[in-house]
Amino acid sequence: MRGAIVFSGSSHPTLVDGICDRLGMKRGTAQLSKFANGETSVQIHTSVRDKDVFIVQSGSPKINDAVMELLIMVSACRGGSSKSITAVMPYFPYARQSKKKSHRGAITARMVANLLHIAGVDHVITIDLHASQMQGFFKCPVDNLIAEPLLARWIRVNVPNWRDAVVVSKNPGGTKRVTSLADALKLSFGIVTTDRRRAATAVQWNESAMFEQLRLDGSYEAPDLVEAVVDADAQITPAGSQSYNPTADLGKPKLRARAPSHPLQRRANGTSETLQSPLSKSMRAASIVSTKEEENVPQPEKKSEKEQDEEQEDQEGADEYTDERARNVTHGRLVRGHIVEDSHPSPSMSAVSHTSWRTRAPSDPDDDVPNHMMSSFMSTASHSEHAHALGGTIDAAASSEDEEEDLRNPELETMVTLVGNVKDRPVFIVDDMIDKSASWIAAAETVVKRGGATNVYCMATHGLFGGDALQELAACECITKLVVTNAFPIPADKLAQARDKLVVLPVDNLLAEAIRRNHHGESISQLFMHYD
Repeated sequence: MRGAIVFSGSSHPTLVDGICDRLGMKRGTAQLSKFANGETSVQIHTSVRDKDVFIVQSGSPKINDAVMELLIMVSACRGGSSKSITAVMPYFPYARQSKKKSHRGAITARMVANLLHIAGVDHVITIDLHASQMQGFFKCPVDNLIAEPLLARWIRVNVPNWRDAVVVSKNPGGTKRVTSLADALKLSFGIVTTDRRRAATAVQWNESAMFEQLRLDGSYEAPDLVEAVVDADAQITPAGSQSYNPTADLGKPKLRARAPSHPLQRRANGTSETLQSPLSKSMRAASIVSTKEEENVPQPEKKSEKEQDEEQEDQEGADEYTDERARNVTHGRLVRGHIVEDSHPSPSMSAVSHTSWRTRAPSDPDDDVPNHMMSSFMSTASHSEHAHALGGTIDAAASSEDEEEDLRNPELETMVTLVGNVKDRPVFIVDDMIDKSASWIAAAETVVKRGGATNVYCMATHGLFGGDALQELAACECITKLVVTNAFPIPADKLAQARDKLVVLPVDNLLAEAIRRNHHGESISQLFMHYD
């Protein structure tokens, strides 16, 4: 590693020591301090003239100080006539703010990328960006390494029956990462989704009183509200009972009149047909009553026993190739982020609405029905509390912060759905980072208490563990192991809270090899491959 030098920021010095030990070199000397008013001061004591400089600075609980310190170190090395400067950032700060979430929101990740370019960074090495599209924010090359081979190797060595396991994503946004690991290990995968816009206690199809007359077999009974529209004094004579006397109309002017019709009838192609439910076209064959005209239609010839046997074999063959995964859908109720039984009382405010009228049957009295609902049978969903600032409803890809707040809200009931068969199998719940614990605990309880999984392994690249997240995850009985890397520094006091559940995988060798290959101009494609 002649002509290269590695500097360490104050965020993760232990990681830098491991990298330098792997490379067989000492890290550069730099003095990092702060003034009395909080300003960051950097002094580089090692010559960097015409050398490839690698500055290792990961995220930390003091994320803003870490970013500013990195920018000042880059500027100092640039002023020292360095040949090139590579920012090694195992955890890229502000990675979760890679898109605009509101009308006046900021894309902070792009701003940090611009700051690195202005400071003088020529190359960036990072691990598992929150969104891989963020590489387009940079004006320099980016090596987005992945910790997936490390996780896969740990699974093969430490999980006895890993070949029967299922890789599960705790939200729809992480499906790409989950499917990648599942394909590498040749495993099945599943998805856990939470929906705060509908609750298990809500009565389906109670938005309109019209559904009260909708029968399961497709028939439709005229409700009283339709009859009320017709004048009570008007006597409507059915079209079939009218008699025509041609002599009575002689000498009278012929007026252009509309033939009387029933409110639930419509005329099409010269014939009158009764208005039925939209489900009438999807009725079961057993519920259709044949008329006399239909009985006169010649019936097809009965098939022989041989033909019937062939059709039965074809049908059995078609059922054999039916995708059974579509049937493996399990639902559950989440209250305060934990799975509850169906008999558990619902909280005072459901996730559907803040009022109580939605949870009643249509036949109940409508004393407290809002006035704006009396004028229309359609739901005023556009005026709900989830309306987006830019118009429309809430974003389908809601952020993890919104999901955590909903799961911790004691007044919200959330519907959770598990897609995939995890019964009597170990489960790997995978994501890029573990910050808060509510969504992880909810997913673990779902696959164990509803899906019937045996063991649950929560795996992520970056273990941020904000607040008491690590202690809460360690106390969860449904979680067997917590597997993270040392890309993000974990304080010693938090490591003591994890008991024996936390497993920290080192990324020192991965980063050291990336630095070595970058310095010598070698390809890094092999760092993305899996080795059995």
